[in-house]
Amino acid sequence: MVTVEYESVKKAYGETIAIEDIDLEVDDGEFTILLGPSGCGKTTTLRCLAGLTEPTSGTITLDGHDVTNVHPKNRNIAMVFQNFALYPHMTVRENIGYPLKVADVGKEERENRIEQVAETLEIPELLDRDIANLSGGQQQRVALGRAIIRRPAVFLMDEPLANLDAKLKISMRSRIKVLQREMDITTLYVTHDQEEAMSLGDKLVVMDKGHIQQIGTPDEVYHQPVNQFVAGFIGSPSMNFVEVSHSDGQIQAENAPEDFDVTLDDAVVKRYSGTDEMTLGVRPQYFSIHTEETANAVEAEVEVTEPQGDEQIVEVAAGDVSLTVVAPSTIDTTRGDTVWLTLEDELVHGFDPETGDRIGDPEEMVATTRASSSAGSQS
Repeated sequence: MVTVEYESVKKAYGETIAIEDIDLEVDDGEFTILLGPSGCGKTTTLRCLAGLTEPTSGTITLDGHDVTNVHPKNRNIAMVFQNFALYPHMTVRENIGYPLKVADVGKEERENRIEQVAETLEIPELLDRDIANLSGGQQQRVALGRAIIRRPAVFLMDEPLANLDAKLKISMRSRIKVLQREMDITTLYVTHDQEEAMSLGDKLVVMDKGHIQQIGTPDEVYHQPVNQFVAGFIGSPSMNFVEVSHSDGQIQAENAPEDFDVTLDDAVVKRYSGTDEMTLGVRPQYFSIHTEETANAVEAEVEVTEPQGDEQIVEVAAGDVSLTVVAPSTIDTTRGDTVWLTLEDELVHGFDPETGDRIGDPEEMVATTRASSSAGSQS
């Protein structure tokens, strides 16, 4: 049983606060993703656990033991860095086996474990090659091998796929996920790529400006974002945000009330009861686009279309309101065309325009989203 817990962890560099009020629990064998924009404190959070950065305050425990001031080499933690940090003068075999050599593991056992790790990572034929003769993906596997050969209690990864091309990223993403499941090692993984995070993690920890914004499963973070930052950061293309006024289920854009005027379903209206103004959030795929006039729809003009294979991204303007819509490739539209947009209003979000917090009962929204998803899968 290997668990990790951060309790009120803070790291400041003089007057600059890198992270603050970090409270986080990572369960045994869990794959936890630290996700957020560059500079939000993800790597600092990871380095505090590794012992490479000393927290200004707070405690970090590993399996119930306080390791806040324990030397890195005594924490039984392995880390893979963005630049792999391999030794260029060593062969693959020597790189993978180096942690065992430093730990004075016997040569015979060392060689056996090197062979085992190479088989796991499917690189036995590379063992006697020089690092300089490897591709980026091969180097990444060597870096993974050097980390897992120690059989650590916790596995840390700091944007290990950032320097790989798109195709190789997808391949290595799958390899890392399978490897983590097979080894059942508690893992913390840093990335700013939300697609990578959604596909890999059991738990997402969304960060911004040194603070944790939301902790939850990928499904929870995507469908029930706690605030406007999380809603806008998770999902591609990003969620549409429109400042609206609200009265008895009717919503109008504040800067274009005649162009964006929609009536919400009665089941959704109670969620925003007593809310006169809010920021409406609608994901691009939750709009339906029509080429003929449709009731309770937003009339808009097509500005840009971006073919994406089976679907297309359509940028439209409803007066002064700009919207992004994901539509099937079978919808025939081009710049200058008039279209009508209806929305799946049970899946919209309302946010407080001042605090950015989501409006409405989270439990109600969970139930609504599940019901909608179930209906969609049956249709």
